[in-house]
Amino acid sequence: MALSEVYWDHQIPLPKLAPVQAKVTVALVALLCFINSYDGEFVFDDSEAIVNNKDLKPTTPLNNIWNNDFWGSNLSSNSSHKSYRPLTVLTFRLNYLLAGGLHPVGFHVLNIILHAVISALMIDVFAILIGGLAYDVKGRILNHAPKTSLLAALFFATHPVHTESVAGIVGRADLLCALFFQLSFLTYCKAFNRGRFSVQWVVVSLLLCAAAMLCKEQGITVLVQSIFLCKVSEILRMGLLTRLALMGLGGLLMLYARWRIMGTGPPAFTEVDNPASFAENIFLRMVNYNYYYSLNAWLLLCPWWLCFDWSMGCVPLIKSATDWRMVWLLLLWCILIGLISQALCSQDSQRRRTLTLGLVLLVVPFLPACNIFFRVGFVIAERVLYLSSAGYCLLLAYSVGHCCCRWSKYRKLLCVSVLALLCVCVARCALRSHQWRSEQSLFTSALSVCPFNAKVHYNVGKNLADRGNSTAAIAYYREAVRLHPTYVHAMNNLGNILKERNELIEAEQLLSKAVSIQPDFAAAWMNLGIVQNSLQKFEEAEQSYWNAIRFRKKYPDCYYNLGRLYADLNRHVDALNAWRNATVLKPDHSLAWNNMVILLDNTGNLGQAELIGREALRLLPNDHTIMFSLANVLGKLQKYKESEGFFLHALRINPNAASCHGNLAVLYHRWGKLELAKKHYELSLKLDPEAPGTRDNYNMLRRKLDQLKRPTP
Repeated sequence: MALSEVYWDHQIPLPKLAPVQAKVTVALVALLCFINSYDGEFVFDDSEAIVNNKDLKPTTPLNNIWNNDFWGSNLSSNSSHKSYRPLTVLTFRLNYLLAGGLHPVGFHVLNIILHAVISALMIDVFAILIGGLAYDVKGRILNHAPKTSLLAALFFATHPVHTESVAGIVGRADLLCALFFQLSFLTYCKAFNRGRFSVQWVVVSLLLCAAAMLCKEQGITVLVQSIFLCKVSEILRMGLLTRLALMGLGGLLMLYARWRIMGTGPPAFTEVDNPASFAENIFLRMVNYNYYYSLNAWLLLCPWWLCFDWSMGCVPLIKSATDWRMVWLLLLWCILIGLISQALCSQDSQRRRTLTLGLVLLVVPFLPACNIFFRVGFVIAERVLYLSSAGYCLLLAYSVGHCCCRWSKYRKLLCVSVLALLCVCVARCALRSHQWRSEQSLFTSALSVCPFNAKVHYNVGKNLADRGNSTAAIAYYREAVRLHPTYVHAMNNLGNILKERNELIEAEQLLSKAVSIQPDFAAAWMNLGIVQNSLQKFEEAEQSYWNAIRFRKKYPDCYYNLGRLYADLNRHVDALNAWRNATVLKPDHSLAWNNMVILLDNTGNLGQAELIGREALRLLPNDHTIMFSLANVLGKLQKYKESEGFFLHALRINPNAASCHGNLAVLYHRWGKLELAKKHYELSLKLDPEAPGTRDNYNMLRRKLDQLKRPTP
């Protein structure tokens, strides 16, 4: 069906480009915005979703991605977030395989390319939403709004709110969801080519919708966009009942499958994650939800203040109807009601279609994040605006065209303004994507946006501690605890640093408070046990370790520390049992294996020590510390040749180990290879002049060598 060109399109201050040229231009602009994030690190949520996610590794069965959530936890677990995105995890796994490991460049490059492709395809989507669905004689979609769709696509490509989705690797879920959303929508439109209705294309569209949903949950909202397109397009009224039945059935099947996959029910979030959803007063709950909506709208309108996390005091709750922030809610709804009234009541059919479909694209993809259907685990998340921003960009491009028509004498000024806006957006994207290149720059950038966000201070402190700056980290951890007095993770990390600095009393107080606030915090119980052990509170330490194991059944590090406690108390059998449990739970637990060998060696159980050492090396064939301990045992058993082999192998791996040179020298000394003993004593003393016993042994050897050199009378 032939449609006329959109009347405001020729007023848009952009050149009219051929379809391929327009798409290449948009893709290049999208690349320009985010290209400087290509060599960034794994940051923030990347640690859990990628670095620590076993589903990415080739050794993990591929079937696991269909049983686990986005973060690698089993969907049946109570701790699972129920975010079922197996296709996204599959792309992470492919990145891992192609790069031969966890190398972030490949992950980042794919994200940037995906955004460029999505931005280019937005031209086709916008063309249909603005100009309607029509085909030429060759069956190609006609673009009746080439300039408006190009401008909207440029706005989309350069919107700074996309930085989290593009520069943050976990944003891959939003990118893939958007890509399959577009493909599903465009495929649905193909069902009406050349005046015929094709059931096959609708089925393909539903399959692509399912793929979008397997990338991220909001992918199913493409069905709503397609249904609304039917309402405003004459050509899409062919086979209406058949299509609605197919789409309704498909949507219900997808929702049912999603519900079955969730297993134990919806995820459990805490008040810290989403404080408004825990407000007892329904009125205040709805007020705060609407305030969150207004903040999301502000991020679309003015994306200058961006933050990786908006929880923990970043957005204080509205607790009274007299709060001045109520103005933003009223303003938001006044604007929405105004747009809806224009979409419904305008005499201009082109305006009605554009506003209706723009509002649907703005609002509907945001619905899964709006707390209406279920509680979400965040206050504001910039990544969830990726698809919704397309609706905003469409409305913004329409506004530019409307202004150009109404104030044509100011067309040059509008042209300069649009160009300036695009340049500012490109610059802001480049700046923000640079901040996402490392955790240090990402976390510190948030301090000026959300200075009262305890999690921001916590993450800055954690990053500083990881880089060895514990003094600065302490200040940020203390501030996190001050801002959020029940922040148990900050207390735990601060207690750990104080423990390392031997400030044991305060460390014990902090860790005790953490476990009193969250009694099932296994890591805090273990750290409390370590501190109590250092304070020689042995009974309390043992109880703390067992509490940790009670709340986390498979906790090899806790068994290891429990074994150290038993060793200090000369409870050798208990120590060995604890370390054996650690190695059963974690077969590559080097410290537990090594401590078993050393304890058995020190207690004279050389035969058992040899067996344990050999068992450990079968699992850890390149562990030089176990080689060293086993070599000592073999030396005492007078198996000098084998002992020498393990010492030399350990030195090939770690040639600067003074203790290894020293003990090898003792072996040669006993064995009668005095020149070799002298050589390794000297190497040991060169590496560590204060090595205990080594100088005495060296002096003893020199006296013996002097005696041997004296002529016999």
